[in-house]
Amino acid sequence: MEEKIRTRSSITNVAEKELGLLGRHLDVLRTVKDHGPIGIIRLSQMTGQPQHMIRYSLRTLEKDGIITPSPNGAIVTDKIHDTLGTIESTLDDFSTSMKDLKKKLK
Repeated sequence: MEEKIRTRSSITNVAEKELGLLGRHLDVLRTVKDHGPIGIIRLSQMTGQPQHMIRYSLRTLEKDGIITPSPNGAIVTDKIHDTLGTIESTLDDFSTSMKDLKKKLK
């Protein structure tokens, strides 16, 4: 069976990169929520992401006030539940927007 090869444009590359980043941030957040307090090395092992990427995700999540450092590693803050709800709602909106964009292709 012949494999279909897709050529990606810079527009789709940007979208794919940003979705990947969001996915990584969510993996880190979920792992901190479920296993915190947790450090960078353990997060890297559990998520399969390199430590430098974990550090970046932790900085981003800390900047947004969703996690905070502790002497034993990262822990979630009281903003976790509101944040997860907001992310879910935003992803629902993205899904609708994606369907609308697909219609424009036809």
